[in-house]
Amino acid sequence: MNKTCEVCQKEGRYKCPTCLIFYCSVTCCRKHRENKCEVLKSDLKEDDKNELIVKKRKLESTETDTVLKEKLELIKTSEDVKKLLANGHLRNLLVTIDKSENAEEVMQKAMQEPIFLEFADACLKVVEPQAEEDA
Repeated sequence: MNKTCEVCQKEGRYKCPTCLIFYCSVTCCRKHRENKCEVLKSDLKEDDKNELIVKKRKLESTETDTVLKEKLELIKTSEDVKKLLANGHLRNLLVTIDKSENAEEVMQKAMQEPIFLEFADACLKVVEPQAEEDA
C-alpha cells in the first residue's frame, strides 16, 4: 500500500476519509480537499465507488487510531506520563473511560480537562515523536 502523501510526496500518515489517499499534515489535507478530493469522487464509476466504500470500511476497522504495541510499551518508560499519572483526578478519568460503554463520548468530555489533554499530549510525544517536530 502506497503511504506517500499525494500532495507533497513525503510519508503519508493519514487518510482522506472520502477517497482514502494518504496525506502527511493538516496543510496537505486542506490542499487535497480544495483541489483533488471532489474530482476523485465525481470521476469514479459506480462499481469503483462501491469498492471504495468497502475498502474504506475495512481500513476503518483495522487501521484507524491504532498504535503498534511496541510503541505503546514505550509509554511505560516515559517520565512525563508517570508524573501525570500521579494525579488522582487523571487516574479517575482514565478508569471512567475504560469502564464506559460509550468510551468515545466520555473521551470527548475528558478532552475538556486540561490534565487529560496534557496526558494525551505526553502519550503522543512518546508514540509519535516526529509529529511534534512537524508542528
